[in-house]
Amino acid sequence: MPVPAPNLYPDFNIVRLSHVEYRVKDLAKSRAFYVDTLGLQVTHEDESRIYLRALEERGHHCIALVKADAADVGVLGFKLYDEPDLEKAEEWFKAKGLPTEWVTRPHMGKTLRTRDPWGIPLEFYVRMDRLAPIHQEYKRYHGVRPLRIDHFNMFSSDVDASVAFYNEMGFRTTEYTEDADSGKVWAAWMHRKGGVHDVAFTNGTGPRLHHTAFWVPTPLAIIDLLDVMATTGWVSNIERGPGRHGISNAFFLYIHDPDGHRIEIYCSDYQTVDPDLEPIKWDLKDPQRQTLWGAPAPRSWFEHGSVFEGAETRESELKAQPIIAP
Repeated sequence: MPVPAPNLYPDFNIVRLSHVEYRVKDLAKSRAFYVDTLGLQVTHEDESRIYLRALEERGHHCIALVKADAADVGVLGFKLYDEPDLEKAEEWFKAKGLPTEWVTRPHMGKTLRTRDPWGIPLEFYVRMDRLAPIHQEYKRYHGVRPLRIDHFNMFSSDVDASVAFYNEMGFRTTEYTEDADSGKVWAAWMHRKGGVHDVAFTNGTGPRLHHTAFWVPTPLAIIDLLDVMATTGWVSNIERGPGRHGISNAFFLYIHDPDGHRIEIYCSDYQTVDPDLEPIKWDLKDPQRQTLWGAPAPRSWFEHGSVFEGAETRESELKAQPIIAP
């Protein structure tokens, strides 16, 4: 099934992905991972939560770590263009029969909370507290030197349906993987901000969050992080990489936080601003799809994910599998 034609005039205007709320069991351990090891910056913390931003970001946070009894994902956040888009978004989700409510969120203005048809918790806002720029305070640069949040990747039990829904919201497909036997889309990468993706969908038991990615300055920052993790007690949290993706052309590393939430460290993909840019198609069995150098991903990469709070998962009916490392 081909991906749908892009919707260039959606009912409301999403600027980009914004933030994720991770529910974690041990705030101190999570702080040691995200702040001391990765190098994200603390913008506020108390006994129940920690807010973090990356070095180029002016918004108050891109990650909220919330102390909880169970490790899961509380919400994925997106920034809208202007105030009228909030009401338009509410109308759009209501028309789809999906739940909507206005919620009060720390450090954010008026915020719309909803879910997609599979139960992924979403929130939309226009204004977040602005902080002073720190991108030239180079004494803060440590760990992997994270510059900004880049994308979310979700497991979906029906990638074609997920692509169709997010396409309606204005996300444009840049690359996709097709299963030649069924003709179905096995994975897809979709953007709003002009990179390869703000959101992506991978076939599997879903909905679950596969990973959140952070953009870093160079591949050398990833090598430095590996050395740090290997010598500070985090070596077992390294899952896959480093390598270069065929899809997106990005240099990557996948690691796990103390609760098992997967983080991708990511750089050097390409610009996708042109609205008539044709999506790139990949075959599921192409060994260079996963890694340009031909190395397959481990089985954990296709099976492990973080559940969303309040969402029920179901297995995908599409059983096709890519090449998996032995």
